[in-house]
Amino acid sequence: MTTSTTASPASLLAQVAGERQTGALVVGGHPGGTVYVLEGRVIYAESPAAPGVGELLTSSGRLAGRTWQNALDRGTSTARVGRLLVEQGHLTQGELELCVLGATYDAAYFALAPASARVEFLDEATHWLGPVVHIDPAAIDREVARRRRLLDEIFPDARVDTAVVSPAPRPPRERITLTALQWELLVHADGQRTPADLAQLLGKAGYATIQELRRLAALGLLELPEVRADAPEFVRLPRARGQAVDARRPVVRPDEAPTVPVVAGAAPERPVAADETPANGTVYRPPRLARRKPGAKLPKEVAGEVPPVHPGTDEVLLKRIRTALRALR
Repeated sequence: MTTSTTASPASLLAQVAGERQTGALVVGGHPGGTVYVLEGRVIYAESPAAPGVGELLTSSGRLAGRTWQNALDRGTSTARVGRLLVEQGHLTQGELELCVLGATYDAAYFALAPASARVEFLDEATHWLGPVVHIDPAAIDREVARRRRLLDEIFPDARVDTAVVSPAPRPPRERITLTALQWELLVHADGQRTPADLAQLLGKAGYATIQELRRLAALGLLELPEVRADAPEFVRLPRARGQAVDARRPVVRPDEAPTVPVVAGAAPERPVAADETPANGTVYRPPRLARRKPGAKLPKEVAGEVPPVHPGTDEVLLKRIRTALRALR
């Protein structure tokens, strides 16, 4: 089987195990992963969302970086990296097996969890670590289902597993008790790192990291990622184009302006500019207000006028403007 197909990765792994094949089951998508099989038994799994054996050993300080790199340089071509670490005395066989088991179950959760994904099986493909453990695929399938159920019991929101981790700006209550791993996650969460980034940085298992992040989300210490629907939930106001014009007033061009006759006995006329005289020779002048002495009272007909009643606020328009402003944040 070398061509890719869309299927359930867990079902395809069971088929490969039943036929006792040897190779690599490559699962596409996000995060995806690869499961290595030797004669129907799983010997290793890796995923971008889970740290590998090298990251776990070096980040925890169990192995020096140069020791791990030396084993890679000498044993990658012959798939004997794990055997070299044991033969050279850097790890015991039990330590290596425990580390490989943890990394395999961790990565298998991300690779086999999707119900459907793009899957490809590469015949006779082997991993450079070499066969350290041999796991029954049915046991891995049961463990994946158990881990998924545990996460849903803690906090039933899978968005926390892949979105960037952003701590809440304010704790929900006065006193909160945190574990050491939860404290490390909150300290290193900067609103840009994903759970996979935090697991790689801290040298922790990917599933354990997600487990603690869901507990933090259940405590209200994380900001949940937003859900973007297909249709927007707000009304987008149209953008103004061109010059704003009052719709209640007709647009009057200069050559169509109404003429006002000149009243005899009015105030002295100012010089008329050349561009103010239309073709018919009539001069347009704005109406002038009557002058009154300083301190004089207003006429009764003016002072007794009731001010116009304010029409009130357009609540619908204000809600639309407020919604549009929130969308621009």
